[in-house]
This record gives sequence, C-alpha cells and structure tokens, in this order.
Amino acid sequence: MDEIKKILIATDGSEYTKSAIKKGLSLAKMLGAEVTGVYVVDIRDFSGIDLEDMEYAYVNMLRDNGDEILEELRDEADKMGVRIRTVKREGIPADEIVKAAEEDDADLIVIGSFGQSALEKLLLGSVAEKVIRHAPCPVLVVRNKRRR
Repeated sequence: MDEIKKILIATDGSEYTKSAIKKGLSLAKMLGAEVTGVYVVDIRDFSGIDLEDMEYAYVNMLRDNGDEILEELRDEADKMGVRIRTVKREGIPADEIVKAAEEDDADLIVIGSFGQSALEKLLLGSVAEKVIRHAPCPVLVVRNKRRR
C-alpha cells in the first residue's frame, strides 16, 4: 500500500460522522498525515435557483452551519495535534467530496456511513457508496449501526 500523507475527512456534522472524524484524525496522527476536512452544503433542493443573486435564509443557515461544523473539526484536530485545513463546498455531497479529493491529491478519504439497509440505499442513495464508486483513492467507511 502506498504511503498515506494526505487524508480527506468528509463531515456533515451528524452523529454518524463523528466516529469517522475520530478515526480519521487518529489515523492521521499515527501516520503523521495532513488532513483536509470537507463540509458540503447540499444544494440539490435548490437546483435551477441562482443562489448568488438571491438570499435564501435556509441556504445561508446551511452555510453558517457548515462553518460551525468545520470549526469543531479544527478544534478536535488541534487537540490531537493534527495539521488540518478545512474546505466548505456547495453542490451534491458525493460529487464535491470526490472533486475535493482529486484537487487535494488525497491518499485516503474517511467518511461515515449510517449503515442503511439495501432498500434504504435503493430509495435514498448513499453518499458513502457514491464516493466509493468514484473516488480517486481508497476510502475508509466508518459504519455506525442504527440504534433500535
């Protein structure tokens, strides 16, 4: 396996990505790797709307939320002594994560997964699954089981 020098950690701030963040940062510390943290403002619901010209309270809330989530990620990395830079993107999450990995020349992507059933994946799709299919590098999926 090639040396892992750059790790991209994708987060949406949800509980299931917190485990991925911890695993990704721990791995980065162990390997002495640099980390890029990525948050994607999911704008699929706003397709066809010019978000630059108009102010949408919900989109702005998502953008602000992304800033807060990335700040928490930076704080966590700082506590662990891991070098990190963060990036906020807008678009379709899986596509933007793959693009960020390509642009950053990432050696590994770390992403959380909710552990969906096959039916849920068929109906809803899975960001992690799409990233795996299109990633330019290996992907570590940190799966969280659904609480019953």
